[in-house]
Amino acid sequence: MNLRDWAWIVLLGAIWGCSFIFNAVLIREIGPLWVSSLRVGIGALGCWAVMAALRKPIPRAPGLWLQLGALGILAYAIPFALFPLAQAHLASGIAAIINALTPMVTAIVSHFWIGGEKATRTKFIGVAVGFAGAFILVSPALGSGGASQLWAVAACLGATLCYALSLNITRSFKHVEPTVFAAIALTGAALASVPIAILVEGPPVMTRPESWGAALAIGLLSTAFTFQIMYRILPRVGATNFATTTFIAPISALVLGVTLLGETILPIQILGMLVIFLGLLFIDGRIRRLWRRAAA
Repeated sequence: MNLRDWAWIVLLGAIWGCSFIFNAVLIREIGPLWVSSLRVGIGALGCWAVMAALRKPIPRAPGLWLQLGALGILAYAIPFALFPLAQAHLASGIAAIINALTPMVTAIVSHFWIGGEKATRTKFIGVAVGFAGAFILVSPALGSGGASQLWAVAACLGATLCYALSLNITRSFKHVEPTVFAAIALTGAALASVPIAILVEGPPVMTRPESWGAALAIGLLSTAFTFQIMYRILPRVGATNFATTTFIAPISALVLGVTLLGETILPIQILGMLVIFLGLLFIDGRIRRLWRRAAA
């Protein structure tokens, strides 16, 4: 993989880490449903602008719109609401670390998915190591009886399950152009989430400039922009190399959460993060390749 592709991967990981900071800023004024609605709504507008600029044809099949719209609810609307919901009780960096479990949850779902990729023994080891890291991560809450933190961790894990399910479903839409895919899926997510947000949380009220900045940043930068890059470099670099973004996102979220928001990260939580990263190394095969090279 060339240096330019590595630069894109580092940039995407850093931006996705920033999305947890944007969540933390937004939930100070609005509820998690509106955080999700603004993200998918602004992201959809950004993707439609890209489609117009590139003069991409708009699909006319109603069935495709319904399918991609439903997928957008699962892949975007629900997890984008679960993470800010959790961040009312968790530090941004911790939520980002739990998000790093996505490859492990995906490995489990894919193993049992019809036509999915069967997990190897090495991947199962990685899954076990990763969830051991998650247990270490929540151990302070377990020791102090922090029920709200445990529910927050469960919400984050629910978001990773949504990602895992949607990744397996997405395989059946390989024929859809990436920009079209993102625009329609985000539109479906917005059409479903905005009415629910109005019904449950009422009209959004944002008075702080930083809230408006966070909303625009998470919609245009963390969603519309990153999706355009992701769908274009993924076929070129491969899933394994692209998965390294999950190493970068928690680091940027931790650094920004501590420096900008004054969040506190315990040493044992850093240990949990390192154990999760070790599990990721098993998942993507790096540990196995190192063993083979050492044996050779």
